[in-house]
Amino acid sequence: MTLHATVDRVTDRIRERSAKTRSDYQTKIARAAEDGPRRAHLSCGNQAHAYAAMPDKDDFAAARKPNVGIITAYNDMLSAHQPYERYPDLIRRAAHAAGATAQVAGGVPAMCDGVTQGRAGMELSLFSRDVIALASGVALSHDTFDSALYLGVCDKIVPGLVIAAATFGHIPAVFIPAGPMPSGLPNDEKSKVRQQFAAGEVGREALMAAEMASYHSPGTCTFYGTANSNQMLMEFMGLHLPGSSFVNPNTPLREALTTAAVTRAAAITRLGNDYLPAGDVLDERAFVNGIVGLMATGGSTNLIIHLPAMARAAGVLLDIEDFHDLSECVPLMARVYPNGLADVNHFHASGGLGFMIGQLIEAGLLHPDVKTIAGGGLDLYAQEPKLHDGQVHWVEGARASLNDKILRPASDPFAATGGLKQLDGNLGRGVIKVSAVAPERHVIEAPARVFSDQEEVKAAFKRGEFTQDTIVVVRFQGPRANGMPELHSLTPTLAVLQDRGLRVALVTDGRMSGASGKVPAAIHVSPEAANGGPLARLRDGDLLRLDATRGVLECLSEDFDARENASFDPARSAEGMGRELFAAFRAHVGPATEGAAVVV
Repeated sequence: MTLHATVDRVTDRIRERSAKTRSDYQTKIARAAEDGPRRAHLSCGNQAHAYAAMPDKDDFAAARKPNVGIITAYNDMLSAHQPYERYPDLIRRAAHAAGATAQVAGGVPAMCDGVTQGRAGMELSLFSRDVIALASGVALSHDTFDSALYLGVCDKIVPGLVIAAATFGHIPAVFIPAGPMPSGLPNDEKSKVRQQFAAGEVGREALMAAEMASYHSPGTCTFYGTANSNQMLMEFMGLHLPGSSFVNPNTPLREALTTAAVTRAAAITRLGNDYLPAGDVLDERAFVNGIVGLMATGGSTNLIIHLPAMARAAGVLLDIEDFHDLSECVPLMARVYPNGLADVNHFHASGGLGFMIGQLIEAGLLHPDVKTIAGGGLDLYAQEPKLHDGQVHWVEGARASLNDKILRPASDPFAATGGLKQLDGNLGRGVIKVSAVAPERHVIEAPARVFSDQEEVKAAFKRGEFTQDTIVVVRFQGPRANGMPELHSLTPTLAVLQDRGLRVALVTDGRMSGASGKVPAAIHVSPEAANGGPLARLRDGDLLRLDATRGVLECLSEDFDARENASFDPARSAEGMGRELFAAFRAHVGPATEGAAVVV
């Protein structure tokens, strides 16, 4: 297998861009590891405090057993994280069987964008990623763990945990998924009812019935949004065990995979002969592999923000040009809602990530020679787990797709590219995901309607104001303005306009959900309007051009560059629903193109 020229070139570009930061990072984690297992340096009093509640504390104090720290995002309000309630007991039993011990080091917050969508709480969502990293850092600061298990699934949780794992890069890290809920009401049927409700064709009772039939049990939501994109990413980056991402909760295989992950975490500590610090796994090749997986699966645009922040924590510097260039050479191999009708359970049954990784390695589109927590290179991830006498065994994964309407080989994909485009022009830099957008809508030229709040868009829709082709601009939605909330609740409204025959698009310095699809959306536009970005100069009626084929985002009005910026009122997002607590975050957050981060 010869590595694809573009993958090789992008990897070299990232390596050169990151030469100093990566070198400094590697020096830092080597220094942290050089004096051996950390708890050997704790005083007797320190250790007594740490082990006082452990049932086997006397044995632990006398023996050199690995101690595994658990960072958990458990709460029972979120279906994706509810299964983690049982994990600590299971992990402790598995650790004991492996000659180790395990403790819950700390919990991290886990909020749900599905609950806060369109609400004030969404303005805290992106910042919760950095809070998760901080909370994990507090948990690991006790300096008493030889490896760490990270329990998290959804949108900001996994990126925050990866930032922490990279920051504590001298500690081995194993990520353990919870799995998707079984299939419920098909996602396209749920989406249809949402659009009918937005158009006033059905009432709230019908909408609620559809939503409850779709989100119906423990596990991750089954559409391919950010949560399931995260799970894919952890497998492509070698932080999950092979084939573990999309196994349903509360099944024998799910439990056996968790046990195997604990056994592996106990085996790769500094106390043994297979020491694997997290920082060695998280190199530039792992992040390139993650981006390739994102493009091949048509994954969430939120990862275009999260991956640069995650990588920066490991000394690796990513740019949106890296995403664009890799998208141009990586074929779209999957059709999972919103990019198709199937859900992640159907995708997994069709051959799933094992088939896809094997195909991409054969095509030279992945780095196979990376370090992974499975103990070898990425080729191990072309296998799939099977249960035999209660134990997990890995066998050769699917060599052919079991449903070519959902999953196709790299040689016969759904599309030749991953569908992610970089946009540039006099409105700033941004991105657009076109994998679910009809080709005839890849170029939209239309007058602008400019709003400063998504609720204003919905109100204008209800008043019947959208009667012609329109590019809807929602500005002052960036991280400094209001925490960069997702604008996914606009999707049904815009989809209704598009279905009425109008050519519509969205331009925003905010985010759209990984569940957004068929309406063209230029997102993450930077610099953001609240920080002097050009979106602040737009007016109603300006002729805009969103051209995904050429990567252009521009205002065609002749006097555009000479205008003054519209004023931004920070008081709109300064208080209520905890916004006060995040004022320092809004004041110091970086641009979306660099991960919209505060802590890295």
